[in-house]
Amino acid sequence: MNLRHLEHWLALADTGSFSRAAEKLHITQSALSRSIQALEEELGGPLVDRVGKKNELTPLGRSVLARARRIVHEAQELQQGAALLQQGGLGTLRVGLGSGPDAMLMTPWLVFMARHHPTVQVTVSRGSTELQLNQLRERQLDALVVDVRRVEAAPDLNVAHVVEMRAGFVCRQGHPLLGRYPQGAPFDALLAYPIASIQLSQEVARLLVDHYGPQANPAQMTTLQSEDIASLLDVVGQTDAIYLGILGAAREAMARGALVELPMRTPLKGQARLGLITLTGRTELPALSVFREFVQQHMTD
Repeated sequence: MNLRHLEHWLALADTGSFSRAAEKLHITQSALSRSIQALEEELGGPLVDRVGKKNELTPLGRSVLARARRIVHEAQELQQGAALLQQGGLGTLRVGLGSGPDAMLMTPWLVFMARHHPTVQVTVSRGSTELQLNQLRERQLDALVVDVRRVEAAPDLNVAHVVEMRAGFVCRQGHPLLGRYPQGAPFDALLAYPIASIQLSQEVARLLVDHYGPQANPAQMTTLQSEDIASLLDVVGQTDAIYLGILGAAREAMARGALVELPMRTPLKGQARLGLITLTGRTELPALSVFREFVQQHMTD
């Protein structure tokens, strides 16, 4: 099968127009028509219905589209990876980080790459897990590190390096609850203060309710919500707000003594399950091995 024919077919499917596709590909319309016709003959049926000025995908065309896109992407990545290896370089890497991984990995990862691989183009994106999964499948991202409990199992997703990280409550040094309850605060006492957290999964919400009762439902309990954990921790350090989430995200501030884990009379036994997600069967970019090793070494409780 001719890869060029598939590239021409994708351009036509994406633009919906022979003229716009030909312009995008820098070829004539007649050359594009011949290429599409050759592909149709090879596949045994029409890929597009030409109705006046409109071009609609046939059932065969729709079934071919996704697989053709994967084939073309794989070929492009294979060529790129081979060229980079020949040149001794690592190229580019685009990764997505969930809220917890973002707080733990973002700055250390960028510092590491700046120091050890200064010529690699690194992009780090943040966003909802659903958005980042779509970007991964559309080849806009090369890998994700997210809470795997928010990811539905699928044959096209490879989940690796899953780490369970302890969750808990964090407050500033000198918080009133620390002196009032040196042996551990009852959960009800926390509700007198702002509770800062990211949007929690349904699984975590059920765990909290089972552990502390209906008043622990995050939908009612959380008063300060953001996907930027660093900002939440800044607020906790400056006020009497209490952070609920992955303790590893507050590691640096706790090491400085600015924040401390708030002892609970009934300790929270919840854990986040973070993992590295890539597309199954996708040609691996050279820089991805560097990121995988970095995640394995730094994503620890």
